[in-house]
Amino acid sequence: MRLFRPALLAVVLLALTSSYARADATLFLGANTTPTNRPVVGGALGFGLLIVAFEFEYSSSSEDGKNGAPALKVGSGNALLQTPVAIAGFQPYATAGVGVFRERLGGSTETNAAANLGGGVKIALAGPIRLRLDYRVFKLGADARYSPSHRLYAGLNLHF
Repeated sequence: MRLFRPALLAVVLLALTSSYARADATLFLGANTTPTNRPVVGGALGFGLLIVAFEFEYSSSSEDGKNGAPALKVGSGNALLQTPVAIAGFQPYATAGVGVFRERLGGSTETNAAANLGGGVKIALAGPIRLRLDYRVFKLGADARYSPSHRLYAGLNLHF
């Protein structure tokens, strides 16, 4: 009986504070700035409740062999903490996640674990369409050529 009351209280509080689930999808373009600026493209699909959200994302940047910058592909699962609603059309968030990266330079490749930390803002444009600005720092596995790796992007986000 002692365990039942706290469990019941937790379920009731969770039910009272939860909101219906929401989802969004983002397509983005940006720059991987480590060790030189190279274009990055990618996408993310996310879902969440009031202030906690989860997303899965993939990004790919090209190789710059002339400057020794490897191509970098990253897939990760991330958790986001965000404001429950947009404030004057802006919804800031902080994010952290883990995943896998693949680095390629010439004939050499490296695949390993990656962790990321970052943040950004989703800006209302029209209806369910938003502009998403994001900055991430990726801590790549032990044998990566350049770690941490920095990425900055802008993308179109569809909220549904």
